[in-house]
Amino acid sequence: MSFFAVLFALLIEQLKPLPRDNWVHHALRSWVGWTSRNFDAGKSHHVVVVWCVAVLTPTLAVALAYLAASHYSVVLGIGFDVLLLYLTLGFRQFSHYFTDIRDALDRGDENEARAKLAEWRHLDASELPRTEVLRHVIEHALLAAHRHVFGVFFWFVVLSAVGLGPTGAVLYRMAEFASRYWAYRHRALDAPANDDLLALSRKLFGLVDHVPARLTAFGFAVVGNFEEAIAGWRRDAGLWQHANEGVILAAAAGAVGIQLGGSAAPGVTPDRSKTFAAGADAGVAAAEGSTGGVPPQLGHLQSVVGLVWRSVVLWMLLVALLTLANVIG
Repeated sequence: MSFFAVLFALLIEQLKPLPRDNWVHHALRSWVGWTSRNFDAGKSHHVVVVWCVAVLTPTLAVALAYLAASHYSVVLGIGFDVLLLYLTLGFRQFSHYFTDIRDALDRGDENEARAKLAEWRHLDASELPRTEVLRHVIEHALLAAHRHVFGVFFWFVVLSAVGLGPTGAVLYRMAEFASRYWAYRHRALDAPANDDLLALSRKLFGLVDHVPARLTAFGFAVVGNFEEAIAGWRRDAGLWQHANEGVILAAAAGAVGIQLGGSAAPGVTPDRSKTFAAGADAGVAAAEGSTGGVPPQLGHLQSVVGLVWRSVVLWMLLVALLTLANVIG
């Protein structure tokens, strides 16, 4: 049933996406903020408790709710799957920024594109040249697609296979959100997070994301230029600060044939304040330290969209085949 749950969730999300500043985001932000305020006393041994409360408590609650719902009714269990996937998985949770930036660049309004990029990623993009704007949009879109679609998809399928329904989707989303929230709070807010909590959340999310990141990169290779994607994966993944991000972006760059990374900002998330460089120097032909390929152009945005959708179709077909084999068997 995993195939149908994902399919229905994606279809519903395309027809009726959550609004940009939705109640789910507010609830997550309130929950994670509440856990850090009430369980983080600033000591190193408290951070494990904070992370477990913030991430594992909602995950366990969803697991128990799913088991109760599916025990009562199979249809109710499937409906619960679709509902949780609708809230945790989907392109429309981030694609409005991508679309707005693409439309602005298509109109030639680079200032609007920079403003939208700054709003999306909380960066100072006011002086970025056009090529760098495109590069950042592509990198962020690829990472967002992985974290909002492929990573959630992987963990949903894995834990659904052992009878836990959408538990994996919630686990991945909570781990990703907690890491992102504490990084943002540490960098941008007046009340910085515990350094140990920030480090732990990144480390644990890196573990949760290890296998999904590599499967996403492999999917990009299969539906793109396979040889260049694998070569880029092996050669260029180390250009980014975080291994999982590097694998995804290096493989995607090779699959499409574009330059990503570069001396301007190799590793744009989540350490944006340390790795993002604005100003005239940021646009200097950043071939040094970048992947191979040609500099990003406007047409590459559509190429990236096609790469992501073909990868979605690939993984959906694989899950459909596994579901069919299980039914026949």
